[in-house]
Amino acid sequence: MGLASTLSISVPTQGSISQLLFLSSRTNLSFSPFSSRRCSFSHKKCSYLTKNTTKFRVPCVQVKAEQELDDEACELVSGFELNLGEGTDSIRASLFKAVKNNNETGVLLLSDVFGFEDSATRDFAYRVACNGYNVLVPDLFRGNPWSKHRPKDDYENWRAKQSLERVSADINLAAKWMVDEFIAAKMSKKLGIIGFCFGGGRILETLSQDQGSYFGTGACFYGTRINPSVADSINVPVLFISGDKDPLCPVELLHDLEKNIGRGSKVVVFEGRGHGFVHRPESQEEDEDADAAFSILRNWLHDGLVVKKE
Repeated sequence: MGLASTLSISVPTQGSISQLLFLSSRTNLSFSPFSSRRCSFSHKKCSYLTKNTTKFRVPCVQVKAEQELDDEACELVSGFELNLGEGTDSIRASLFKAVKNNNETGVLLLSDVFGFEDSATRDFAYRVACNGYNVLVPDLFRGNPWSKHRPKDDYENWRAKQSLERVSADINLAAKWMVDEFIAAKMSKKLGIIGFCFGGGRILETLSQDQGSYFGTGACFYGTRINPSVADSINVPVLFISGDKDPLCPVELLHDLEKNIGRGSKVVVFEGRGHGFVHRPESQEEDEDADAAFSILRNWLHDGLVVKKE
């Protein structure tokens, strides 16, 4: 896929999390694009993949017929800064922009612990953008993601340094930028949010704070360390995708969240699959299930964002 570009997003250092997210569109934004990179996904990767659903405990929705996308369906906008005011700190992010089939809808993608520059996360973001969405992937770890080369014994120490309050504020600032870009500009009625693992847990907290103001739907892929108490405050449907062999994301918890959130939320469980199989498949069988999961996600975003926009 090649290296992704980054945005530098300036983050106000004062104010509550809710104030950061729901700041009015009066904030001035300025940016200067320098370059872009086209997506090189094949036709197969950019189109719907029909999948047998007998392996799911919850039936898969039917795949919709869509026009096949070409190899230049999306691009990566690079090298621009966003200024949200004086006295700010900055975070980085990558923006994956749909081109020929752009539906002018923004999707915020929250990465796993390996960060926004990890190749698996970038490849998934490219794929979502190839299907018409403009995908923003913020740096949740301020340049210090977890690495596979670090001793496993260090993980909890590293995790403890990732303040959830700081991470939440950064997520909300990224959302604020998207609100100004897509909602304030009257291009989109609602935003979407997707999260993997660490990011999957954080989308529920974000949706709980938003309460349906700007986000229209969410998709949680095997979220970790989920706080179930936030479910009652979520006012939009959430798609949960996981494997029944995932020790980090209990299926029972997902069904409880589905019930407590309601509003058409859905749990899809892949039998025999463990953690991370959708964006990090390690076998041909996992790759097939990853394609099926992506088809489910694509239908979910289309129904929750594009159809409701029309």
